[in-house]
Amino acid sequence: MTRAARTRTPLTALLLAGAAIAAGPAAAQDPAAGQGVLTKVASFDHQVTGITVAKDGRMFVNFPRWSEDAPVSVAEVKDGKPVAYPDAEWNAWRNAKKDEVDPKTHFVCVQSVVADGQDRLWVVDAAAPAMAHVVKDGPKLVGIDLKTNKVVKTIPFDTSTVMQASYINDVRISPDGKTAYLTDSGAEGALIVVDIDAGSAKRVLSGHPTTMPDKSVTVQYDGKPLRRPDGRGVEFSADGIALSPDGKTLYWQAIKGKTLYSLPTDALTGWATASFVPEMLSDRTLGGKIATVGENGPADGLLISRKDGRMYVTSPQDNAVKVRDLSQNGKGLTTVVQDPQLRWPDTFSEGPDGTIYVTTSHIQDSADYKPGAPISLPTELWSIKPRPADVTGSTGR
Repeated sequence: MTRAARTRTPLTALLLAGAAIAAGPAAAQDPAAGQGVLTKVASFDHQVTGITVAKDGRMFVNFPRWSEDAPVSVAEVKDGKPVAYPDAEWNAWRNAKKDEVDPKTHFVCVQSVVADGQDRLWVVDAAAPAMAHVVKDGPKLVGIDLKTNKVVKTIPFDTSTVMQASYINDVRISPDGKTAYLTDSGAEGALIVVDIDAGSAKRVLSGHPTTMPDKSVTVQYDGKPLRRPDGRGVEFSADGIALSPDGKTLYWQAIKGKTLYSLPTDALTGWATASFVPEMLSDRTLGGKIATVGENGPADGLLISRKDGRMYVTSPQDNAVKVRDLSQNGKGLTTVVQDPQLRWPDTFSEGPDGTIYVTTSHIQDSADYKPGAPISLPTELWSIKPRPADVTGSTGR
């Protein structure tokens, strides 16, 4: 999973102080030892969650406002430094100035960033600092043209789509760029389907067992249950989401869960132009079309590689990244890389050359779960090169 008072201080200065890009490989596993090659790409002084790499290789990250009032929400890693994107003004929101800054036109609490095949960057603004109350008029999906670096689409979410206890999390965009699929990992898990052209959104499977935490699962870290100081454990609902390369199958799961589910996307689309929401979108009808893919255990990020067709899965409990061959029903996970430096592997992206990138958000090291932890939490971005033997797998899903 997967957290600033508005000033005219140059934002670049803040960013230069907030992150340092590693000059070279910081940690590499020996492929001969049964591991993929893990390389540190960047280090940040703030808690990062999202990572995406555009078709031209440009790299973008985001910093949610969880335990701190992060100085920037969305940044492009440019010339070795993260720079506010698309500009300083969109990143000018600060918690202390929330009554003075319009949440409709500023990033409030960004959870993820994803570049699509149409050269657009999509920004998911959960607008819930500290994962608490949603800021009115704040939840939105923002599209930025990567050629002009200008916002070209803002899709606001009303209270029927994003509720007060919601926390919209991750997003996937259909190959044709017309549909977005999001997860809600808040108190009542759900999927959100967005018709991008119409700017309309529909909440589905709200509170459904497949989008809710699994009560039988206890998320652990460092060999013990991960709990807040008041005893509460991890309760994240539907979080990780993945879309097959052909756009025909959607996958998701809860962090406090173990089961990966899927649904054909044709069961979710075609409603925006209807005069009423068709029966096909009722939870009862959709529920009958959901398939159980297998058990991942507690997982955060999901990604289906364009290069090899396999599903990459983050395994925070194991400090690991694993893969699932979707062409072999019932087959379990294979570990690609396991390393103690992968403290809460969070979000994936795939580069143009097939390199897999993953952020480590250190959720277990944050002030939310560790009393006395620094408010500004150092985090990292890594690249993974699987062993040659590991890149075989499903290619048709």
